[in-house]
Amino acid sequence: MAKKKEARFEEEGKGLGESAPDVNPANFEGFSDSEAKSDAEEIDLSPATSSIAVVASTAAAVEAEPVASEIETTKSRYSRRDSLRGEVFNEPEPAAMLTADRLLDDSAKFRPSPESGWRKFAYYLTLKLWNPGDSPKVKARKAMDARIGAVLEGGAKFIPVLTRKGGVGKTTISTLLGMALAQVREDRVIAIDANPDRGTLAERVSKSTRFTVRDVVNRAAAIDGFSEFSNMVSRDETRLDVLASDADPMLSEAFNEGDYNVVADMAARYYSVVITDCGTGIVHSVMRPTLQRASAIVIVSGGSVDEARLASETLTWLEANGYGELVRNSVVALNTATQATLLVKLDEIEQHFKTRVRSVIRIPYDPALAAGSVIKFNELKKQTRDAARDLAAEVIGSIVTPL
Repeated sequence: MAKKKEARFEEEGKGLGESAPDVNPANFEGFSDSEAKSDAEEIDLSPATSSIAVVASTAAAVEAEPVASEIETTKSRYSRRDSLRGEVFNEPEPAAMLTADRLLDDSAKFRPSPESGWRKFAYYLTLKLWNPGDSPKVKARKAMDARIGAVLEGGAKFIPVLTRKGGVGKTTISTLLGMALAQVREDRVIAIDANPDRGTLAERVSKSTRFTVRDVVNRAAAIDGFSEFSNMVSRDETRLDVLASDADPMLSEAFNEGDYNVVADMAARYYSVVITDCGTGIVHSVMRPTLQRASAIVIVSGGSVDEARLASETLTWLEANGYGELVRNSVVALNTATQATLLVKLDEIEQHFKTRVRSVIRIPYDPALAAGSVIKFNELKKQTRDAARDLAAEVIGSIVTPL
């Protein structure tokens, strides 16, 4: 009886997947209620938990998954580079975008008028309609002026000029450096003779006062303005101010660390660049505050073997005493006016120092410098003036953009 029922159910369930089941009551004739009940109990009606669980978890995963949205890419709205590429931005530009390189027209109409030569003649001959611009030499000079006249931030900059051997032109280099700076820069430049052994810096310019560093020390409390201080310095035609050392050797020995600090503090009030012409010794008391205040240093070397070696040993001493950064940014002035210049290989000396310092500048021989008297900067040879300007540009560069 049970086998017949199973056969009937199998026969009737063949089409369940294809169409809806036939629930016509006539198909169930011959079955009693008790048989239907027993048959219902034999049918496994338990749900397919595995399939239901999978469907439920899948649905949950689908509901939890966020809808992917398009990622917006934010560009630099205020980039000059993007603007040059033709990028268009919806927000207004800030004032910082109005740069000089963007607004200034570099055409001939806005060039500065030529300074000299046929260019100047043609400029005025055409009633200023054609402007050929400056010559390459003039452009190079103006570029050098821009380097020398760079803006210095952060108060006065102290530049000591050092050497361990006398007679190599340290005072001459200090004077040339100061003149090259003062002639171009719009701020004030002073050179201080801090040599405790009777320096000669004041003899390189036309003296207009008898005051010295000792007078500044003694009258520091009474100096309350630049007009009072300017009475104690001598001014050169290049606008370089020079403060002389004591003329009396007995008093010069008394110029010590405290005295230099008084003079340096006073100079820092009124000057942007302070050049210190140091003595030949590097262990005297004045040297310590000089190096502590230094923003850049100049090492002077002669053209002989011993002069070059002493200059290199000076760099070694500075490195050993905590001034390694100053050494790396220092400039060596190679004075080729010494007697041994023709006997040595200057290229080898220069190559040696280039491995240790920022740059090396050769100062050529000039008869106007050999006399050891007053220096007229504009009367020097062009090569000498150019070398002094190169030295000034490198020194300022070591302050503005240190290595």
